[in-house]
Formats: sequence, C-alpha cells, structure tokens
Amino acid sequence: MKPVSKRLTTQSVQIGVGHDDQTGGISFPIYPSATYRHPGVGQSTGYDYTRSGNPTREVLEDALAKLEGGARGLVFSSGMAALTTLLLHFSSGDHLLVSEDLYGGTYRLLEQVFTKFDVRASYVDTTSTTAVEAALLPQTKALMIETPGNPLLGISDISALAEICKSARILFIVDNTFLTPVLQRPLELGADVVVHSATKYLGGHSDLCAGVLVSKDIELGEQLYFLQNSTGAVLPPQDCWLLIRSLKTLPLRMERHSASALQIATWLQNHSAVERVYYPGLPEHFGHALFQQQAEGFGGMLSFRVRSPHLAVQLLDRLRLISFAESLGGVETLITLPAVQTHSDIPAADLKRLGICNSLLRLSVGLEEPEDIIADLNQALA
Repeated sequence: MKPVSKRLTTQSVQIGVGHDDQTGGISFPIYPSATYRHPGVGQSTGYDYTRSGNPTREVLEDALAKLEGGARGLVFSSGMAALTTLLLHFSSGDHLLVSEDLYGGTYRLLEQVFTKFDVRASYVDTTSTTAVEAALLPQTKALMIETPGNPLLGISDISALAEICKSARILFIVDNTFLTPVLQRPLELGADVVVHSATKYLGGHSDLCAGVLVSKDIELGEQLYFLQNSTGAVLPPQDCWLLIRSLKTLPLRMERHSASALQIATWLQNHSAVERVYYPGLPEHFGHALFQQQAEGFGGMLSFRVRSPHLAVQLLDRLRLISFAESLGGVETLITLPAVQTHSDIPAADLKRLGICNSLLRLSVGLEEPEDIIADLNQALA
C-alpha cells in the first residue's frame, strides 16, 4: 500500500491502516500464531514460522523503515538484542570506534561479551571529527555514535562523520534513541544503520521492551535479517502491536517532551543549587548551533550537576512526582543517577574524566505539566 503522505506525522498515525484486507480493521490485528499452514509442498503463504516472519511484526518493521527513511526495518526483544545482533555482523579481529559519551550497557556488551570473540572497541570523543580521524585503524570496520550522547548530551556532526566513514569505507551506525525519527533522521545525513531502544520514546509508555535496527540499504538489511532470523531475539506479536499503537502518537509526544524539557532546563540553569545543565536546546550548549542544523527539535532528555553528591541524594529522596527509576522516554518523568545506575559498568577513571560523577543527574522529562515538574524539583532541592 502506497503512503498517502510524505509527512511523518501522517505516516505515524496511518501505520497499519488499510493493511487488513480481510476485515478492514483500522487497528491492524495481532497474529499470535507460532507457525503457518502451507498450501502445498514447496508452497508458502509468505509466512512459515513466526521467528522468520509475522504479519504484525512486518507492518511494524515496514513502518519504522519508512519513518527513518531506510530500506529495511527489524524489531527485537530489547534494544540490547538489536545491538547484539548488529555486532554479530562483525568478525574476529575487527575494530570499532565508539562514542565515549554512551550508554553503560553498550560499553558492557562490547567489553565483557564481544572481546571474547576478539571484536575490539576504542572510545573516542565523536564531537571532534579530528579525534575520530586520528583514532581510525587499518582494522576499523565501523563507527558507532550516540548523538546526543548519554548522559552528557554531546552533539556529533553526523554529516561530517558520514564523510569520514565513506572515505575510510567503514560502516556508520547512529543510535537515535534520544530523538527518534521525528526530530532526527541520521540515514538522510549519511548513516548506514540506525539503532533504537524502542523501550524508550518509540514505545513511550514504560510498558514494553523492544529494540530496532533500520538499514539504509537493502543488501545490508538482508544481512541483518539473516542474523535476526538465525539468532531469534525477535519482538513478540503482542508487543509489536503495542509499539504500533505507540508510534501513532510519537510526533505529538516528542513535541511536548521537547517544549517541557527546554522550560525545565532554563529553570534549572538559574537555580543556585545547580552548577551546570546539559541540554542542547540551551544557547550556551557547545553543540547548540550544530544541533539546529541536523535535528528538528531538542528532545526531552537533559542532565544537570548539583553542588554535591549529598544534595543529589537529598533530591532523589525527596521527590514526590518524579520517579527515581531506570530507563527514559516514557510519558512519566524519570530521574537517574548515571554514575551508580546506567553507567556503573564504565571504569571509575573514565567516569571521572568524562565528568559523570555522583552529583550528575539525568532527567527524562515526561508529559506532566512542566510547572508541576519544576515544583517537585524545587521542593526537593530546597
């Protein structure tokens, strides 16, 4: 079925509409069948075994590919399952360059799992193209970045890094979890693969765990599909349906997340107990101008450093509305202490060098009234 509009908001709302020819259902059905009956020997309906293909999952994967501007979308049982499958694309002896401002679980996967297969990673400040070029090795096969970074919200120049990867003939991977295709489309800027923890903004309701890969080119997409089918960490059909439902409101949610985050970041910047705010929507942020060139909104994630670790603990203990919890991107506002939660697997020396200390808090701004979020932060900091 051809899309009725190229506008992303319309495409999001229309996911699955018109695909159920049998009943005309507006909401595409859940197909929980594990297997499918063959019409005859050597014949197939297009579905054989649900690990290899499922109608509900197919609608979701096609929609995600369209939203990101890619050729093939794949969904997985978690963001880490998606990333693991992607890393299985590489071979023993391969070297990867990776953002140093990254999710701690990605670091753990690379350092504690893939080193066993002699796939090695070096961590570099990807906000500096000079640093990236200097870190390239003959055996480097890919550059993998998070932009904005996690948790320091560093901004990497996607187009410039794409040119470096093209010249070096290496794969360019961008984690787009923080912004989603609503605000940033890395494939249009030269990336080869986009990664998402769909548990976060794509799901958006803190009620499912999922991961996404979208490839720019169909050949690479088929290679990744082979790995998905071979290893089997696919998203179940019920969760596929939940994610389809969530994507329909994604543009509206991202608009509200972004507007509220800017208001809260501005307020935090003027609070006497706050030493620094990391949010690319603030003009003082070192990546502010670049971010405006490659994204269409600043997103709902920010970090801030308070005066002392004691004050950070006080804030977490006294919050009433905001939840002290892992994850991000839900409709509810969540706060974490990265040094002891999401980034605890990164060596202490590296955390100190990067400035990820026990006074640094990461805030995922939800859809509550921003004035209520500010009031809760204010009483907790008092």
